[in-house]
Amino acid sequence: MNISFLCSDQFHPVNEYINKWIEQHFSEHHIELVSSKSELSGGDLLFLISCSEIINSEDRSSYKACLVIHASDLPLGRGWSPHIWQILEGKNDITISLLEAEDKVDSGRIWKKLNLKISRHALWNEINEKLFEKEIELIDFAVSNFDSVIPEPQDFNLKPTYYPKRTPADSKIDALKSIASQFDSIRVCDPHRFPAFFEMEGKKYKIILERIND
Repeated sequence: MNISFLCSDQFHPVNEYINKWIEQHFSEHHIELVSSKSELSGGDLLFLISCSEIINSEDRSSYKACLVIHASDLPLGRGWSPHIWQILEGKNDITISLLEAEDKVDSGRIWKKLNLKISRHALWNEINEKLFEKEIELIDFAVSNFDSVIPEPQDFNLKPTYYPKRTPADSKIDALKSIASQFDSIRVCDPHRFPAFFEMEGKKYKIILERIND
C-alpha cells in the first residue's frame, strides 16, 4: 500500500510514534511522513494527524481513503484539542475515534472507536504516551482492515458539540488560586510547546510540573 501521514507540526511529539511505526512497516508498504499537503504523493491511505491545514475534497481525491484520529466520542466534542478540554471538564474516560475526513470538521463516517482511561495524576507526557499508543492501534486497524471495514455514520440523534482552538491564554494559571483547584490546568500543559504560566509583579513565570517518586 501507498500510505501517507500528514502532521503539520514537525516538532509535535506524535511524530516520534509515527516514525517508529514507519520503521516497523517500511518493508511492507511505501510510506511517507510530510508536514504540508503540497508534499503529498497520493496513494491508498492518508492519515491526518494533528493537521492544521484544510484538506479539501480535491486533496482527498488523490487517496482511496483519508482518515482522521480524533480524541472524542463523535459527534460530541468536535473541534480542537478535545482530550485536553475533556480532562479540564474532569473526565478520565475518553473515546478515540477513527473517522473519514470531510469538508465539515469531524463529521465523517466512523471506522472504529477505542476507549482511553487517563488517571487523575497523569502528567502531559504520560497523557500523550497513552493517547499516541491508541492512535497507533487505530492506524494498525485501518491498514489491516482497509479492504473490509464498513464505516458507520455518526449518530444523527446526537447534537454535535464543538471545542474551540486553545490559545496561549488557556495555559495561564491564576496565582491567587490554589494549586489543587488548577491542577488539571497545569498537568495538561506541555512545558516545551505550551507551558503553564502565571504573572506576578508585571512579570511572566513558566511552571514546570514533575512528579517526585519516593
